[in-house]
Amino acid sequence: MSIEILNESGYPDVSEEMIADVASYALERMDIHPDAELAITLVDQDTIAALHVQWLDLEGPTDVMSFPMDELSPGLGNPRDEQPAGVLGDIVLCPAFARRQADAAGHGLGHELALLTVHGCLHLLGYDHAEPAEEREMFALQNEILADWYDDRRAAGVSFQPKPTGERAFPSAADRERLDREVPGGGIPPIGEPAPGRGEQ
Repeated sequence: MSIEILNESGYPDVSEEMIADVASYALERMDIHPDAELAITLVDQDTIAALHVQWLDLEGPTDVMSFPMDELSPGLGNPRDEQPAGVLGDIVLCPAFARRQADAAGHGLGHELALLTVHGCLHLLGYDHAEPAEEREMFALQNEILADWYDDRRAAGVSFQPKPTGERAFPSAADRERLDREVPGGGIPPIGEPAPGRGEQ
């Protein structure tokens, strides 16, 4: 998997290696071609707030935004090397905003960024949470992949951060909606698409 990490956030204590690892694991689990390309950019709150307005017409900073490119779909059991490689797209993360959410949810920044990375990967593969059934499917899959990543890494003797046990560590959509009331602007937004009259330079 070709994963490019660009950290422009200026935020301390961010493990780029962990973010690349959890993204790679999630995409392998979804049977994505090993040569598929993904870009993940970490930015500050001002930058993601500008993107939030430009692409979703929403004011203020947020935690993660996803921008699909080639609209690749999960292989789901088909051999990965038979899937198209292509460019998955871009994920934009804001560690400063994620820290606020992590503190409110009772776990560390590393876990919050891992959760947001998996969420972003699923959006790039066409998953969404606009409808209740889609929402249940996406969050269940997100939590399964994330929990399995921790277990897989522990079995391999690799640890980026401890697997959290708090009730908000592997959240439902309703959990994230409640968190959004505590830290407005998060809640894990939908896929970034240009609002009418926006997103054009």
